[in-house]
Amino acid sequence: MDRRQAIKWLGAAVAAAAVTDSVLGAPKEPGAKPIEGAGKLIGTDPVLNKQYVAGELWSLTLTPTQRIAAIALIDLILPSDDPANDKPASQLGVQDFIDEWISAPYENCAADKPVITEGLDWIDAESTKRFQKKFTELSEAQKCQIADDICGKTPVKKEFKAHQNFFGRFRSLAASGYYTTPQGMKDVGYVGNRPTLNFDGPTPEALKHLGLA
Repeated sequence: MDRRQAIKWLGAAVAAAAVTDSVLGAPKEPGAKPIEGAGKLIGTDPVLNKQYVAGELWSLTLTPTQRIAAIALIDLILPSDDPANDKPASQLGVQDFIDEWISAPYENCAADKPVITEGLDWIDAESTKRFQKKFTELSEAQKCQIADDICGKTPVKKEFKAHQNFFGRFRSLAASGYYTTPQGMKDVGYVGNRPTLNFDGPTPEALKHLGLA
């Protein structure tokens, strides 16, 4: 199984749960309580036809350097199956989704904030240590070397254990962001509520029965 197929399965499972938790409405889980004074809460009845600007409701978290690292990691985790026709996941704004999530004024989002920011700082530091370059400047093989050390596909070495949680949480958030875009939904075959039959009106027999023909 290739990397994209594996992440599709993961994304299909986590996307719905993640996005309904706290960014779009007041969370219901015990560990997802609002943080008082941390930002403007959307609440349980958001205005669904309003398009919010990034940072309008709460200040965003990622620094420019962290966003660049996030973009590189997102596109490594979610490579395009069809580069000629599909946009990279980062061009669909997955990094914006992650930034909004960790910046949101809810306890579970706040818990993710240091995991993601410290992990992105670490991945750049580790890249510099190994290859004397930032993560975004590495070749795909070099990026994979670092990611493979913390992704859990094989037993994670003791020195990388602290960063395994970062990779797992980042991967879940990236999948949640990607598979709730139109392109991501298309990838997993989700079409939503669409009519499957053409309706040309009542049959002549039905109209006759009702005295309308």
